[in-house]
Formats: sequence, structure tokens, C-alpha cells
Amino acid sequence: MRKFSFGKYALAIYSLLAIIYLLIPIAYTFAFSFNDSVKSNISWRGFTLDKWTGVCNQQGVCEAFANSVLIGVISTLIATALGTMIAIALVRYRFRFRSAVSLLLFLPMATPEVVLGAGLASQFLSMGTQKGFITIIIAHVMFCLSFVVVTVKARVASLDPALEEAGRDLYGSPAQVFWKITFPLLLPGIISAALLAFALSFDDFIITNFNAGPETTFPKFVYTAAARGIPAEANVIGSAVFILAIAIVMTVQIRTSIKQKRLSK
Repeated sequence: MRKFSFGKYALAIYSLLAIIYLLIPIAYTFAFSFNDSVKSNISWRGFTLDKWTGVCNQQGVCEAFANSVLIGVISTLIATALGTMIAIALVRYRFRFRSAVSLLLFLPMATPEVVLGAGLASQFLSMGTQKGFITIIIAHVMFCLSFVVVTVKARVASLDPALEEAGRDLYGSPAQVFWKITFPLLLPGIISAALLAFALSFDDFIITNFNAGPETTFPKFVYTAAARGIPAEANVIGSAVFILAIAIVMTVQIRTSIKQKRLSK
């Protein structure tokens, strides 16, 4: 008779419980996106698809979502462009204060968001700058830049210099070597950094709340609405974003798996 060993299944049980714990809020959000709520979305009132088909009927939710997407796209483009150039410079070139620059780039990652948000708000106030769309983008670029640099820097450090030397040996100009050899090799890291930057920007509340002024982003809208119960339309947008993210990850994983199988044949 085989004896039951708890230790043999402990890791599996712990992992299952952790996944269930993490998925409970997501399941709640998805379920209540179908709630036939009127003013409050705290208690279940019945199943309906009206919230999905008329997601913009709730005042302000689509405007806030559009603001978050637009701010995220602009901040990501700026932070990715600047971060890629900084990462290449830090890995490939030697210059004065290089170590200091590397250290300073890690500070936004290690500093609490409350401190960053309050510091930026004080700086904008002392400069007499009106808070709004521009100040949000400046704040988001500032804290996304560090994550882009770290991500792209790791990719630059892993490149084989022999590939670029081969391009130069074939009489390629510096611009041709960069765009035809270096940039394609860096592209996976750049895309990863851009996706990370967009996720951080879209999701941010604390720094945005300090520097948004009258502008409303989706996290701000959800925070304000939470006092009376987050409207079902906000749950619809949250569920749709989650489903889209899962679909993108699964598509990438499937494509990668298919490509690896083809290469192994």
C-alpha cells in the first residue's frame, strides 16, 4: 500500500492555491461586467450583455480609457527611443560619469512612486507649469525610461560584436550596419521594453494622480468611481484589456513554439 506524501504534492498545491488567489479579483471583474447594475455595481442584479454592447454609455469611462491609451502610446514612443539610445551608449561607449548615469537611471525604479509623484508635482508647481496632459506624459516618460534602458541594455550586452564587424568588413557604412544588423538584433529587446513601458504607463495611478490636474485617466476614473461601486462599463474595459493581453501572449507563445519546431526539423 502506497503512503500519501504531502511533501510530494506541496509545491503543486501551493501553486494552485496561489493561482486561484490571483485570479479571484480578475474573475470578479469579469463576472460583474455582465451585471445589470444601475448606479451601484456592488451587488449582483442579473445577467445582461448591455454593458458590453453599450460600454460608452457610462459618462467618462471611454474618455478616460482613450486618454490612458493615448498617454501610454506617446510616453512609450518617447521613452523607448530615448532609452534605446541611452542603453547603446552605456554598453558601447566609454565617457565621463558613465557609472553615475547608470546609477541615476536605477533611482526611479527604486524610489517609491509617492516620492516621485510628489517631487514632480512640486517641481511643476515651482515652475508655474499648468498640470495636464503634457505633465502626465513627462512624468510617465521619466519613470518608464529606466525600465526601457535596463531591458534594452541587457539585449545590447548580449550581441555578438563579430556580426557588426562582418558588416563593416563588407564595406557597410555605420548607418547600414546599424539598420541592417544591429537594429534587427535589438528589435526583440526594444519591443519587450516598449510593451513593458506601455503597461506601466497605462496602469499608473499614483504618479498620474499627483500630476494630472483636471485630466482623467482610466486608473483615476476607477479610483474615483470605487466609492460608489465601480461601474460595470469599467469592468468591461478591464476584462477586455485582460483578454487582449492573454490573447497576445498566447499568440506569441504559439508562434515561438511553431518556429522552434520548424528549426528543430
